[in-house]
Amino acid sequence: MTHAPNEAAGGAVMKSRPWYRLLYVQVLVAIVVGILLGWRRPDLATSMEPIGTTFITAMKMLIGPIVFLTIIGGIAGVADLRKVGRTGIKALTYFQVGTIVALVTGLVAINVFRLGDGVHADPSELDVSGDAGQYIEAGEHQHWWEFLTGLVPNSFFGAFVEGDILQVIFLAVIFGIALKSVGKAGEPLIAGVNRLTEVVFKVLSFVMKAAPLGAFGAMAYAIGKFGLSTLTSLGSLILLFYVTSILFVVVVLGGVLAAYVRLNIFQLFRYFKEEFFLVLGTSTAEPALPGLMRKLNFMGAEKSTVGLVVPTGYSFNLDGAAIYLSLATLYIAQATDTTLSIGQQLGLLAVMLLTSKGAAGVAGGGFIALTATLSTVGHVPAAGIMLIFGIDKFMSECRALVNFYGNAVATLVVARWENGLDLTRARKVLSGEIREDAYVPDGEAESPATDLAVRDGRAAQARDGAAAVPTARENSLDTEGESVASTRS
Repeated sequence: MTHAPNEAAGGAVMKSRPWYRLLYVQVLVAIVVGILLGWRRPDLATSMEPIGTTFITAMKMLIGPIVFLTIIGGIAGVADLRKVGRTGIKALTYFQVGTIVALVTGLVAINVFRLGDGVHADPSELDVSGDAGQYIEAGEHQHWWEFLTGLVPNSFFGAFVEGDILQVIFLAVIFGIALKSVGKAGEPLIAGVNRLTEVVFKVLSFVMKAAPLGAFGAMAYAIGKFGLSTLTSLGSLILLFYVTSILFVVVVLGGVLAAYVRLNIFQLFRYFKEEFFLVLGTSTAEPALPGLMRKLNFMGAEKSTVGLVVPTGYSFNLDGAAIYLSLATLYIAQATDTTLSIGQQLGLLAVMLLTSKGAAGVAGGGFIALTATLSTVGHVPAAGIMLIFGIDKFMSECRALVNFYGNAVATLVVARWENGLDLTRARKVLSGEIREDAYVPDGEAESPATDLAVRDGRAAQARDGAAAVPTARENSLDTEGESVASTRS
C-alpha cells in the first residue's frame, strides 16, 4: 500500500513507507499481543518484564545525552542570550498555570462524583508493605524544596549516571551560555556538539527498532502481574480519571491550542500517533521525548525553543500527574472518612504545586509525590494510598499520555509566544501536506539532526531576508548546471 508522492523538507519527492513498516502499527500489534498473553498466560507474561524494562532502560540511557546536547545546541544557536531567558520565564509561567488548572480539574471531578464515600476504610488496618511501603517511606522523608536544592549535581557525570534530568538541564544551560559567551573560541565545540547530536540520534534510531518488543514486554507483564480483575475492582475510579484526563486534553489543552496557536488538537493526535502507542505500551513518556522534540522541530518550532521547553517540561509540566494527585488525594480522604474543608483543599493544591515537581523522573514518582503531599499536610493518612496501589499501573499510561500532550502543546504555545513558530508549515505538516514518514532507500536519507539543522538555517535566513541555505542535492544540481554551461560555451 503506497500513498501519493510527498514533497519532503529538502524538496525531494519521496514515497511513503509500507503500512507494516510504520512504527506505530508495529507497537499497536505488540500491545495487543501483550494483553492477550497477559490474559491467557499470566505466568508466562510476568516473565516478559525484563524485555520491557530493558527497552525503557536503553531509552533512558539516551535521554540525558539528548537533553544535554539539544539544549546546548539550542542556546548556542540563539543570537541574543536574553531570548533564552525570556523563553525560560515564559515556559515556567505557562507550566505553573497549566499545573494549577490540572489540579483544579481533578479536585472538581472527585468533589462532584465523590467515589470514596461509603468505603469507610480504617487506615490502621491497611497492610503497608512491599513497594508501596518503600514509596511511603521515601515520600515521608521528601520535602517540597528538595527539587530546588537537588538541581546542582555532586559531579558533572553524576547527573548522567543517576539519570536526573533536572540536573542535566542545569548543566546544559550553564554550558550553553558559557559556550555562547566565549565567542569564536567556542565555535569548534559548538560544531562538535552538533555532530555528536547526529551520532546520538543515529543510536536512538537503532534503539527505537526494539520499541515493539519493549511495548510487548511491558504490557504483557502489567496484565499478567495485576490481572484484568484489578481493573474491575476500582473501575469507577479508573474511569473517572481517564474521562477527566481526556476532557482536560481535548477541552483545556485543545482550547488553548486552537485559540492562541490556531492549530487543531485532533490533528496533533494524528501527528504524534507513533509516540502515543509508544507511551501507551511502556507506561512512561520518557521514550517518546526524542520523537516529540524531532517532530516539533519538523513542524516549524525553533530548535532553541524546543530544546529548552520540552526537557524542562518533562520535569515541571506534569499535567497528568497533577490531575492524578488531586483526584487520588481527595479519594483517599473520602474513603478514610476524612473531612476536608474548601480551605484545606486549597491548601492541598498549594502543596501539590510543589510536590508534583519533586519526584519527576523517579521510579514510583507518582506515589512518592502523593505520599509527600499527604505527609506535608497531615490531614489525610498516608497509609491510605494502599487503597489505590493496585490500580496505579493502569492509571500510569493515562498520566504519561497527558504529560506528553501537555508538553507538546506547551512548546507550541511558547514558540508562538516567542514568534518562533512557522505557523504555515505547522498547518501543512498537521494536515499531511508535508509528511515526515517518507520512505527513502537506504543510504540516501539525511539524519534527523542534519535535516532539521538545514531547515533551521533556511528559516533563520528567510527571516533575515537572505537566500535559503542550499542542500547537498541543490549544490549538486548547481554544479552540474555550471558544468553543462561550461561545455556548451
